[in-house]
Amino acid sequence: MTVAIVWFRQDLRLADNPALHAALASGAQVLPIWIDEPGDRNAAAIGEACRVWTHHSLQRLGKALEARGSQLVLARGEALPILESLVEATGATGLYWNRRYDPESLETDKAIKARFAKLSPATFKAGLIHEPWEVLKGDGTPYRVFTPYWRQVAARLDADGLSEPLAAPEQLEHWQSAPGASSLLDDDRWHVDVNALELLPDLDWPGKMMQGWHVGEAAAGQRLESFLEQGAASAYKDSRDFPGQDGTSMLSPALHHGELSARQILHQLFGGRQVADLDEGENTFAKEVIWREFAHAMLYHFPHTLDQPLDRRFERFVWAEDQDTVFTAWCRGQTGVPIVDAGMRQLYASGWMHNRVRMVVASFLVKNLLVPWQRGEAWFRDTLVDADAASNTFGWQWAAGCGADAAPFFRVFNPVLQGEKFDREGDYVKRWVPELEGIGRRHIHAPWTLPEAELAALDYPAPVVDLKQSRQRALDAFAALKTG
Repeated sequence: MTVAIVWFRQDLRLADNPALHAALASGAQVLPIWIDEPGDRNAAAIGEACRVWTHHSLQRLGKALEARGSQLVLARGEALPILESLVEATGATGLYWNRRYDPESLETDKAIKARFAKLSPATFKAGLIHEPWEVLKGDGTPYRVFTPYWRQVAARLDADGLSEPLAAPEQLEHWQSAPGASSLLDDDRWHVDVNALELLPDLDWPGKMMQGWHVGEAAAGQRLESFLEQGAASAYKDSRDFPGQDGTSMLSPALHHGELSARQILHQLFGGRQVADLDEGENTFAKEVIWREFAHAMLYHFPHTLDQPLDRRFERFVWAEDQDTVFTAWCRGQTGVPIVDAGMRQLYASGWMHNRVRMVVASFLVKNLLVPWQRGEAWFRDTLVDADAASNTFGWQWAAGCGADAAPFFRVFNPVLQGEKFDREGDYVKRWVPELEGIGRRHIHAPWTLPEAELAALDYPAPVVDLKQSRQRALDAFAALKTG
């Protein structure tokens, strides 16, 4: 028997995994490996929160493979030399993986394909329904606006349908039975215990953060099934905007880590129907799945947007000179603006933040505090369990008004009005900012308007900026950019 290496990356699942499926079809013994790759801004450069999630997800994947007779191999370091050593140690005749689309990953894939040309490495589309080069305008250029991008995707989905997701294999022969592979684990470069990778930071925070989450492929499938069976997709258009309600799917971490594929989600959502057959809420939910694909397409076609604005004018934007104090207050949820602080505390406590609140806190940082979006993106990248390189960068540029299909810079979210509209009773704020628990609806989103005696007794900071004045400062900075 020969060995076929399957390199798991952001596809920590057995079902609908085309690389695994193709390797099994080759007739070789499948050796699954996951590599803790170093990096700075590539898809593998996971922050602390993602490393915690990955640790638990790898445990689940390892157990799923063991239940089918196999074993997950783990390693740490640059992918190319690790794969070179693994091919040499096992005599592997095949190499399979699913594609990623960020600039560094594309370069890594290119180098590995060149190095192992004799093995004819096989790569596959697994993380997206349509790859970045598959959905283009009539002149062959990429879309920069989502609505026409969605129209083409919807037409393709109606014309082509969604193929049945690949089933998970029922059995895998253990790769150690293949010649040359049995002594592999005698080398300390390879591990089967995820603890050897030391993905968990030496803090008590990871355990607390993960208390509300269920990790792994099985849990992701159950979450999707429950979301659809309870009719949450039909209610999604309205309920998704209220952070105090359970109105979102909470599937973004599973999507980011590949415990669930976009095809699996839409296949179950559509149920054999066409786009026109979806109700308003289902249609909105489907668009959110495709919005993620739009973000990946933007990063693929405009790789500089990882850390530079798509709209080059914003390279000249004049940010605040003294940023560190207000940035620290923002990170810690101590800005004195309740819905902003609630969101930032939810983020640090759970590794996740409601999407409506993500927009509010991003607008506040970039526009009211005049702190560059790159600093906010980096903090999100380190603290979100769904910190996808493409979506995170895309979302921050949207909020900053400098990306594709972005909210105009002059549209500054008023955090008080946002709170009053989407958290009317203050339930969300009070959950994450308990200092405000006794404040009534009239003042909950603007506690600085309390009567003087009540304000003096409040154990909560004053706002770090005046909302009206800071808004005007942002508009003035933008006006100078346009005329400069």
